Amino acid sequence: MDNLWFLLDKHQTSPMIGEEAMINYENFLKVGEKAGPKCKQFFTAKVFAKLLHNDPYGRISIMQFFNYVMRKGFRKLHSGTHPYFATAGWFRKIFLLLLCLHSSKKVFLLSGSSQNRPLIEVTNCMRFQALAVPLDNVRVVWAVDSSGGKIKIQDILACSFLDDLLELRDEELSKESQETNWFSAPSALRVYGQYLNLDKDHNGMLSKEELSRYGTGTLTNIFLDRVFQECLTYDGEMDYKTYLDFVLALENRKEPAALQYIFKLLDIENKGYLNVFSLNYFFRAIQEQMKIHGQEPVSFQDVKDEIFDMVKPKDPYKISLQDLINSSQGDTVTSILIDLNGFWTYENREVLVASDNDNTADVDDT
Repeated sequence: MDNLWFLLDKHQTSPMIGEEAMINYENFLKVGEKAGPKCKQFFTAKVFAKLLHNDPYGRISIMQFFNYVMRKGFRKLHSGTHPYFATAGWFRKIFLLLLCLHSSKKVFLLSGSSQNRPLIEVTNCMRFQALAVPLDNVRVVWAVDSSGGKIKIQDILACSFLDDLLELRDEELSKESQETNWFSAPSALRVYGQYLNLDKDHNGMLSKEELSRYGTGTLTNIFLDRVFQECLTYDGEMDYKTYLDFVLALENRKEPAALQYIFKLLDIENKGYLNVFSLNYFFRAIQEQMKIHGQEPVSFQDVKDEIFDMVKPKDPYKISLQDLINSSQGDTVTSILIDLNGFWTYENREVLVASDNDNTADVDDT
């Protein structure tokens, strides 16, 4: 793939569109001749026409073509001939780790600075964690057996992480795009920096007290207790990998995988559903925090009724994980139960919307 990128870059056709390199059909065919037999299938008139979009010189984007080849390459691996396969249609997890490592080197080598080398390990940890843990059994299926972990390729292709990884191959990727890409260096720095700031005793691990300051510092103690009960810890403290699981889930509460992570913590009786008892168990901590902050506690009965109205579960007395996902309200429901700030935002949603509308009107008048 590195050789293909080198050939495409060498045969780019001027002028560039902004900062995007382009290639015409003549040079496209030249690259196809030099790229070798494995790439021949991609250098056809059909592929070129498919990627042709209103360029006045009749060219295609080199980056779009390269990403197209990468994606198609993943699909072809369904045949099971790759040495990293356990069985046809599955990736061994080591292959994904190597893919992350390759992408990481690609990004960091752009700067030419050896100072970035230590961050590669941090970023790889983040990338592999994003693939392996939060997507477990929801968007990517892990099957752990005697041959080790493996992942269904069709599930990899169905989720968005591959696009995010491929996006990082764009040398001109804007700072804004990098900051919103979980796998990027700025994102790695942000999350790792947060971890270091939380680690007040500088032992490389996080205690429950240290983690309690995460975000706005309004996660309930009951919820944090559950995190340390259910997640992997060492002598009651959390390492960076476990912290990544936690951050991925809380920062992506709309995602099914994140809801699965949080649902497991809320399901205190391990019954596979949430009932009135479990909802009340967690909301009591929200009521206690409200008292501490001098606020009048909201009635649990009212909140319980609102949650069931939002979710509309199949069983009127039980909320399953699938009910939560199907409702598209999972992020709101979980925030109400675990985070005072999340509950406050929900409780004052009408006031916040009105305030946003007023601000928009003020801008329009200027």
